[in-house]
Amino acid sequence: MSRKLLAIGATITLLSTTALADVPRVATDIAPVHSLVARVMDGLGAPDLVISQGASPHEYSLRPSEAGALQEAGLVFWVGEDLTPWMKDAIETLAGNAEVIGLLDSDGVTRLPFREGALFESHDHGHGHEDHDEHDHDENHGHEHDDHAHEADHGDEHDGHAHDEHGDEHDDHDDHVGGHDGHHHAEHDPHVWLSPQNAAVWLNAIAAALSAADPENAGTYYANAAAGRQELAALSDEIEATLDPVRGGKFVVFHDAYQYFESAFDFPASGAISLGDASDPSPARIAEIQGRVADEGIACVLSEPQFNPNLVATVMGGTQAKSAILDPLGTGIEPGPGLYPNLLRNLADTLADCL
Repeated sequence: MSRKLLAIGATITLLSTTALADVPRVATDIAPVHSLVARVMDGLGAPDLVISQGASPHEYSLRPSEAGALQEAGLVFWVGEDLTPWMKDAIETLAGNAEVIGLLDSDGVTRLPFREGALFESHDHGHGHEDHDEHDHDENHGHEHDDHAHEADHGDEHDGHAHDEHGDEHDDHDDHVGGHDGHHHAEHDPHVWLSPQNAAVWLNAIAAALSAADPENAGTYYANAAAGRQELAALSDEIEATLDPVRGGKFVVFHDAYQYFESAFDFPASGAISLGDASDPSPARIAEIQGRVADEGIACVLSEPQFNPNLVATVMGGTQAKSAILDPLGTGIEPGPGLYPNLLRNLADTLADCL
């Protein structure tokens, strides 16, 4: 090979290495957020996932490796304190120099209040209870490269430990950091990622924050976000088609995490065994759900991989209801850009099969 070709190859390698070196280190809280950030960063880098799959984000203790990801991050994307109240102190302690983006507070996000009762009526799913930020989310769908100036608003089994359901990566699991077991009673239901419309808004907010930190790659971030929004629009049409044959079917979920999905696709649940913060249900609440399952011909009672299946068995006792596993976090799906669309697709497929 000639010296000229060697020199050209060395220059290309140096430029590629420099571009990658300029991409910020990014940490994310849960797998769905990690997936959306990975979609925007596609081709440039990959974010770190802080909360391991298979664990409940409501109460968690960081592994040393996860604490390290926060320490090394230049940007941290998280839903916010409403979902992971324990994480606020961890971010302040470990990621004090990072830019922290609370996605729940992003402009254009639709936020719904917590539902307190065990049983849901039709009015619980109405749009009249939605809280929109001052910017309508449809604005965000049209933002492209000229959006650069926009920045995001910066601002069970409750054992408190992260358990990997597949049994791997336990080598650094003995010593935990930042464990908390208290419940944070928030105004808004934090499971906002289960609305694809909210996810589309987040893609813009993620692209804006990454572009502010890494202006040279802003074009790629915004192009990826735009492509991601188009993918979400197509996915929404696919999910509508999946759910249409079983509309009107009655189901009960394990914990009240799905009202954003219910609202997005006009597919309401009849009730939830546990509250939206996944706290243990009272005997009276369980009895209330049992009564509805027995009296109203509930077709399906849904459990979750993160929580105790015995409660579902108790609620179903003596009825003809079927059961299935519904997972709002994507446990078992490979982390990365494809996790989020596969998560929503799995929710629709599970409901359709169970009903």
